[in-house]
Amino acid sequence: MQAFVTLSGRVAAMDRNNVDTDQIIPKQFLKRIERTGFGQFLFYDWRFRDDQTPDPDFELNDPKFSGATILVSRRNFGSGSSREHAPWALEDYGFRVIIAESFADIFYNNCFKNGMLPVALSEEKIETLFERIAGKSYTLHVDLSDQRLYDDEGLVDWKFEVDAFRKHCLLNGLDDIALTLEHADAIEAYEKAAGINQSSAS
Repeated sequence: MQAFVTLSGRVAAMDRNNVDTDQIIPKQFLKRIERTGFGQFLFYDWRFRDDQTPDPDFELNDPKFSGATILVSRRNFGSGSSREHAPWALEDYGFRVIIAESFADIFYNNCFKNGMLPVALSEEKIETLFERIAGKSYTLHVDLSDQRLYDDEGLVDWKFEVDAFRKHCLLNGLDDIALTLEHADAIEAYEKAAGINQSSAS
C-alpha cells in the first residue's frame, strides 16, 4: 500500500449529500478481479450520458477539476453497500484525500486500508471550502504528520482528527498484510514452539 505523508493537490467539489458506493462504482463493474483499473468507471452513471459521452453537467467533468487529487463533498459520503471497490475506484482515478462532513463507517475504514485519507470537517468548514473552490482552480495542502490542512492564501489552516493507529498505518503504508508481516519473527517463533510444520502447512 502506498504511504501517505503529505499532499499538495487540486481540489474537486461534489456538492452532494449521501454519495453512496453504488454511484461511486456501479455494480456492473464489480466483476473485475484486479484492484486496479476501476478509476475509468468512477461515478459512471453520473459522468456519462446514455451514449457514453461525458455529461458536461457532472461536477468532475468540469475542466478546472482535471487532475484533482482531493475531493470535497457533504454528509454521509460512502454510504450504501459495503464494497471495497469504492475506495479502489477513487484512488485509481487519482484521489488521495476525501474531505466531507461525515462518512459511512465501512467506507471510512476501507479508505485507510487502501492508502487514502478521509478527513471529516464541520459543516461550516466544508462550506468555506466550497466557497474557496467556486469558479476557480483551488489547491490544498494536507500534512498527515501534523494533521493539518491549509491553502496558499492563508485563509484555510485547520487541524483535523485521525485515529493514532490508522495514522501510523497510513504514514508507513501498512495494510493488513503488512501489519501481519511486522510480526513475522514472533509468528515463526510461535510456530516452532508449537511444533507446527511450516512446509506442510504451506
